[in-house]
Amino acid sequence: MGLMDFIKGQFIEVIEWTDSSADTILYRFPVQNKEIKMGAQLTVRESQTAVFVNEGQIADVFEPGRYELITENMPILTKLKSWKYGFNSPFKAEVYFVNTRQFNDQYWGTQSPLPMLDPMFGPIEVGARGMYSFRVVDAAKFIKEVSGTRGTLATNDISNTLRSYIVQHLKDAVAESKKSFFDMQGNLLEFADLVKQSVIDKFNALGLDLVELSVEALILPEELRKAYQEGAQINLMGGMDRYAKKRTLDAMNTAAANEGNGSFAGMGAGFGTGAAIGNIMGNVFSGMGNQQPPQYNPYPAANQEITCTDCNTKAPSGTKFCPNCGKSLVVGKVKCVKCAQDIPQGTKFCPECGAAQSQEIACGKCGAKLSPGAKFCPECGTKA
Repeated sequence: MGLMDFIKGQFIEVIEWTDSSADTILYRFPVQNKEIKMGAQLTVRESQTAVFVNEGQIADVFEPGRYELITENMPILTKLKSWKYGFNSPFKAEVYFVNTRQFNDQYWGTQSPLPMLDPMFGPIEVGARGMYSFRVVDAAKFIKEVSGTRGTLATNDISNTLRSYIVQHLKDAVAESKKSFFDMQGNLLEFADLVKQSVIDKFNALGLDLVELSVEALILPEELRKAYQEGAQINLMGGMDRYAKKRTLDAMNTAAANEGNGSFAGMGAGFGTGAAIGNIMGNVFSGMGNQQPPQYNPYPAANQEITCTDCNTKAPSGTKFCPNCGKSLVVGKVKCVKCAQDIPQGTKFCPECGAAQSQEIACGKCGAKLSPGAKFCPECGTKA
């Protein structure tokens, strides 16, 4: 290589960037240890901007087109270097190409739930996710505020910063909207536009334009989601009354299945449960045509209580099945020792006349012991 070829190799005559990547935002043209020849050809393609930097200071900016680098085309650089007219010597400068096309399909999402005060649920925490797209609209500002002296910059180098801006302003939008979770969920387009208008200034400060922002979903916590689904199920079944009836039926069916072990006692319990189910279902379907279905109370009001012999659960008098284990609570009847009223076996005092129901009573005249239910004393014939 001759001396002239060596000298010629130190001069840059063509400056251009052919981008084959899908995510590169900025590329610094390699000019290290070389000088740009005055009159060199600069090619800036569509969706590109070329920025010349002199000793760390941004100089001339070139939009798409083909340029011959002469002093007339580089007014800022000419001023910075104090070139005289007709200056024709090689010069040193850094050249940055900025990709100005739109970068789509950028994902964002909340890493931790956002607190909000919901009119329906009260204080809750929600998650959110979506997509956004952006592009560079001010290449000089972008280099100054974001890339600095980096040789290359890709979308993933600034994605965390941009996502944090979106999530931060999402919190503000949720608080300012004062809408319920389901109002926002049902109007995601309007809500996304509210978030976009709130965060767009942060993008502009970096020389970027937030082209699109979408909110794909707002996410309830799992526990709250299950509670809402159960509430929706209750509404679909016609309200809390019918929902309670179904739960009662389910409990009775479970109890009947547990007791139905093939014995006669199990068969009797099964028949009793079946009868109770039939009564309840009759009440359910008879009330479906009414605007307000009849209320069913499986435990009629009473002044006394009875205790299940299996699990010791107390239930109102007249209850046929234990509300806890489903065992039949029907007991035998006996006559009151005084008024002959039918009362449950084992009752200590008659609910009709208040007479004590001890196993043995004495004749009021001769003191002879009388058997339960006796109307006359067997010794003296006095009426009991």
